[in-house]
Amino acid sequence: MAPPSAPRPVPVRIDDVDQRIIEQLQVDGRMPYTKLASAVGLSEAAARQRVQRLIDTGVIQVVAVTNPLMVGRKRVAMIGVCTHGPTDEMAQKLRDLDVIEYLVITAGSYDFLAEVVVRDEGELLAATNSIRSLPGVVNTETFVYLELVKQTFTWGVH
Repeated sequence: MAPPSAPRPVPVRIDDVDQRIIEQLQVDGRMPYTKLASAVGLSEAAARQRVQRLIDTGVIQVVAVTNPLMVGRKRVAMIGVCTHGPTDEMAQKLRDLDVIEYLVITAGSYDFLAEVVVRDEGELLAATNSIRSLPGVVNTETFVYLELVKQTFTWGVH
């Protein structure tokens, strides 16, 4: 029996105030609730409650984003994965690999795109081999990032 696939997210309605809260947190995720409340026209308690609801419903996550090069990781790569069989079963197998940081099911040349962040070429080879060794993987193609030119997290509210 196949493992159950992850439930599809259910869109959550957000209003203009929620959008303004998200925009403020995208600029400064550590913004004090007093400052956030003032910026969006709410009381501190109401702002705190709104942020918690956005977190609880999965609309936002407030996390520290690291620069891999500053913490000893020298290689970042996207691995295109072609598979045979149902994507839900393969998604679970790929999701279980600790080396994969980001995983999406795609349409087009690849069934999946898997992002890995590693210390060196040896770890990249090991990561690629761990993906290739999974039953159902037909082939992979690795795209090594040479330079991060742009990375934003401001999408989703405009």
